[in-house]
Amino acid sequence: MRFEPGRLIVHRNVRRGRIGWVRAARVVSDDERGLLIWIARGTPTASEVTEAGLGMRAVPFAEWITSAYRLAPGRWNGPPLLKFLPAGAAHSVWWFRDPRDRHASWYVNLEEPGVRWDDGHLAGVDMVDQDLDVVVRPDLSWEWKDEGEFVERLAFPDHYWVPDPDEVRAEGKRVIARAEAGEFPFDGTWCDFVPPADWTTPAELPAGWDRPPVR
Repeated sequence: MRFEPGRLIVHRNVRRGRIGWVRAARVVSDDERGLLIWIARGTPTASEVTEAGLGMRAVPFAEWITSAYRLAPGRWNGPPLLKFLPAGAAHSVWWFRDPRDRHASWYVNLEEPGVRWDDGHLAGVDMVDQDLDVVVRPDLSWEWKDEGEFVERLAFPDHYWVPDPDEVRAEGKRVIARAEAGEFPFDGTWCDFVPPADWTTPAELPAGWDRPPVR
């Protein structure tokens, strides 16, 4: 299954069969290397929150797992963002930009490989975010990110969606080795990407964004 460049899709994080967050995205390219998507500033999103409106990071995990949830609409308020989902890999790589629209860092999001779906009028990719991440700077130095959250959630194996933390760390170390060596995609590829001028930002998430996850 390949997606045409320019197509509007949704990128969704799934937690134990529920949608954790969803972001609209434009397809930049889709080939044997993997899927590259673009998320513009102001892109419509939805994120799981408690009935009180708190996101998962705003409450202790012990409280989160006993809460009722709903999906709250929002907007991507971070910098314009490229995401690369390598074919079959247990991670994605995101290109972050600074306020002057220059490449600021790569963000390695450790996750279960994405599963694609296409309903005709809308398509998307569902993955399981494994929470532990790696930040790679332009000089190829790096650091782990969100280790505290990862460890906190591992203490609740009956509720957490990461069955093998050792494999998550091993995947991170494999990607770190490529980053230290300056190998693709940490070789400058796409750091100067500019989206086509005719790409518009949708006013809201496209119909069907909340269809049942394929994960």
